[in-house]
Amino acid sequence: MKNIMIKAFFYMVGLIVISLGITLTIKSDLGAGAWDAVNVGLTEHVGLTVGSWVIIIGALLILTNAVIAKEKPDLLAVMTILIIGKFIDFWMLTVFDTLQLNTVWTQLSVLVGGIIIIAFGVSLYLQPKFSLNPVDGFMVALQKRFGLSLTKAKTLTEAFALVLAIALGGPIGIGTVIILVLIGPFIQFFDGKANHVMNKMLS
Repeated sequence: MKNIMIKAFFYMVGLIVISLGITLTIKSDLGAGAWDAVNVGLTEHVGLTVGSWVIIIGALLILTNAVIAKEKPDLLAVMTILIIGKFIDFWMLTVFDTLQLNTVWTQLSVLVGGIIIIAFGVSLYLQPKFSLNPVDGFMVALQKRFGLSLTKAKTLTEAFALVLAIALGGPIGIGTVIILVLIGPFIQFFDGKANHVMNKMLS
């Protein structure tokens, strides 16, 4: 029971931390990650909050992933989109609603801070090996179905989101490129440390 509680703690905290990082990258106004830009673009064109679109797009991806991988829908992944979606709205609309960034340097600082926070959150939520969020699930489904490497599958899913974001007029910019370049190495940096801490708590 103790082990499940510790794993659940890492998972939940990781998802909340990810939502904070995503919010900061959006608020930096230098360009968001491709999937986040899709959600912002939908908010601006259709309405609803960014968090609502995280949940809607996530639900569609859960079904798509099941079809691609020829498996049952991962219903536990619903928890990931609910937590991330609700908390993005909390950070965006309550905590950082009036955040004004007046110089490029403050924008850049907030962007890089957001990337580091996302990477830290991802490294926490991956440790328990529970359900993946549907965007990561999309990558894994493509890998399983077509025998791709994770790198190729990730590149394909990001490229797909990028095209969608551009079509929707989402916030694509230099920040999008910086996120793409930095997010992997930062996740790699935190992953071993998060694994070490969780295993120490479990032992």
